[in-house]
Amino acid sequence: MTLPHPIAALLAASALLGLTSAAGAQTAAAPQSPPLPARTVGKPQQPQIVPSMIVLNARGAKLAGQKLVLEGIAPNAIVFADRPIRSAGHALTVHLLEEWSASSADSFAKDPPNATVSVLNKAKGEVVDAVMVLKSPKLEGDRLTFDVEVIEGNLAGGDGAVSVFLDIINLPVARRTSHRAAWYAGAQ
Repeated sequence: MTLPHPIAALLAASALLGLTSAAGAQTAAAPQSPPLPARTVGKPQQPQIVPSMIVLNARGAKLAGQKLVLEGIAPNAIVFADRPIRSAGHALTVHLLEEWSASSADSFAKDPPNATVSVLNKAKGEVVDAVMVLKSPKLEGDRLTFDVEVIEGNLAGGDGAVSVFLDIINLPVARRTSHRAAWYAGAQ
């Protein structure tokens, strides 16, 4: 038997209301679960700050006299530690540059790091590099300029991507940057 259209709609609406109120009654009557305890995965360890290497990447580099200009500097630097720690992570480039602040006793301003600057020569598919001391960084947009003291090598012919490997072996202290970086610890 077919019901007239308005009556069918009224019956359907009342059936839905009945189901909704029944569901509400079930929800209200459901017992509350006790909160779950915090779950620990693995073996918790005290965070460990270790001397680490730093890598800056950029689109290109030019060495002119005592100035190194990195164009298209990446907004983050790669930070990693060697054995036995085997950890790696990222730090914002602007945070890394704070390491040159003169306000700290262990500042790069007082004991600047050595770096190897490696630049790709696009045509030859080779790398040119130079070792230098990095001083007084200045960041303007995506251009990073350092005053440098060239120890050896040059960047002639380097017209491609660049990586700057900072050697902080002579500074075995926890850097300010390490407290604001994202770290991924590996197995020891």
